[in-house]
Amino acid sequence: MSNLVRFGVSLEDDLLNKFDRHIKRHKYTNRSEAIRDLIREELIKEEWTENKEVTGAITIVYDHHARELVNKVMDIQHDYHDSILSTQHIHLDHHNCFEIIVTRGKATEIEKLFMKLKSLKSVKHAGFMMATKGKDLP
Repeated sequence: MSNLVRFGVSLEDDLLNKFDRHIKRHKYTNRSEAIRDLIREELIKEEWTENKEVTGAITIVYDHHARELVNKVMDIQHDYHDSILSTQHIHLDHHNCFEIIVTRGKATEIEKLFMKLKSLKSVKHAGFMMATKGKDLP
């Protein structure tokens, strides 16, 4: 591990108590681990805000019987082939499919891809998870 630096933080009792409950709920071993995660989450958000090359995952649930929807999903994915690393298609039941699309590229392009898929008629749910390539995080 790199050089560790210790520093103090002053918090109100109520805020610290809530943070300690958060730590317990999320099963952190100590406050330092929880603080590191919070800092990394903010740095990842910055990468996205600054339109850096990032990675992420888009999920969609849709009825594959909906007229032309599968073709529209495929067309959009082909339009963004440079930003898509992988897709996984799961049959949930006779009507519903779940698709996971792993992405890498400029944040704005990935966000555009997500919005195009999300806004398609008959997409029942769309989710998005921002991630980082990790090269700028310690």
